[in-house]
Amino acid sequence: MDETEIVVIGAGAAGLSLVHHLTADGAAPAVILVDAPEGPLRPPERTWCFWEAGDGDYEEAVVASWPRLRVLGPDGTALVRRPDPLRYKMIRSSGFEAFVGRALAARPTVRRVCAEVDTVRNVPGGAEVGGVTAEGRRMTLRARWVYDSRPPRSLPPARSTLLQHFRGWFVRTGRPVFDPGVASLMDFRTPQPARGLSFGYVLPLGPDEALVEYTEFSPAPLGDDAYERALRHYTGEVLKLGALRVRAVEQGVIPMTDAVFPRRVGDAVFRIGTAGGATRPATGYTFAAIQRQSRAIADAYRRGAEPVPPPPYPARSRAMDAVLLRALDRGRVDGAAFFTGLFARTPPERLLRFLDGRSRPWEDIAIGLNTPVWPMLRTAAELPLLPRRRPSRERP
Repeated sequence: MDETEIVVIGAGAAGLSLVHHLTADGAAPAVILVDAPEGPLRPPERTWCFWEAGDGDYEEAVVASWPRLRVLGPDGTALVRRPDPLRYKMIRSSGFEAFVGRALAARPTVRRVCAEVDTVRNVPGGAEVGGVTAEGRRMTLRARWVYDSRPPRSLPPARSTLLQHFRGWFVRTGRPVFDPGVASLMDFRTPQPARGLSFGYVLPLGPDEALVEYTEFSPAPLGDDAYERALRHYTGEVLKLGALRVRAVEQGVIPMTDAVFPRRVGDAVFRIGTAGGATRPATGYTFAAIQRQSRAIADAYRRGAEPVPPPPYPARSRAMDAVLLRALDRGRVDGAAFFTGLFARTPPERLLRFLDGRSRPWEDIAIGLNTPVWPMLRTAAELPLLPRRRPSRERP
């Protein structure tokens, strides 16, 4: 049995970020990071986006950034905003893993283990993690604290659950068609589903290169053929990109739910990342909340306080998200009109702070008044009366 101070399960964004922040100074604890072996437990490469001012901790891993943001309404009306001092940034998971991995390799208190974890349990004075290594040996780790970033196998009970599901093409076009200074966050010139909403998402990487995605907020993912038809329509008929080459594909499903994700499982085991509620219910953004959560855990540990992951978002942000999800799910608001209006009537820097859960109460009230007030009030009034149920269809 190996003993250590902290075990972190999972070497994705949440696990790597936590180990990075915990061991960033000379008084670092002994940490074992458990990464899944090659195979179905290890997710494919994916893209993480967020906004921040100036250079951040992971600037070396940033693939591209944009000073201006655009939202397009169903009629093609374009709203372009510059959210100074914030920039919208993209990191690819492979670049992030390489950057953080190099830093961790130089820190003597960090050890990495490749294993499939099958048991996590609280024991007197800490917790034990069991699993099978990549070489097929049985492994047991004992630690004072364990942080588990593995995605939940099923979603907790909720009043509303939608999925943000998408497929994206990394494309190269035969001519310069993209503005590298503008990211299109939502382009509503896509056919809208019967329930929820859909939009295009364009992140230029150069005049003739971009990540182009088709995204839906709806109850269930699409099949492969449906995503391909949607992307062909969006790139050909809407964006009119002409001849293009698809260099890579990414796809994902993100839960959008007002479920309560427990961050603590017993005395010494905690959940972090999406499993600990770091995904913003109304938007799907996760990366910035992971960084806040990781810094807070590391700060608490250094102070000698109990290093419990804090709530990733304020209670009022979660309450506003619950209202929006219910209203979208019941068709009480037009999703395209809702987000287009919000972008048109809210100062961009304030709106991004709101989407990140960092706006002040009076700003939340001002933003709320820029939404369809009566449908939202009706939804807010009924939410306390609704039971929480497990989703009828779990995420894949």
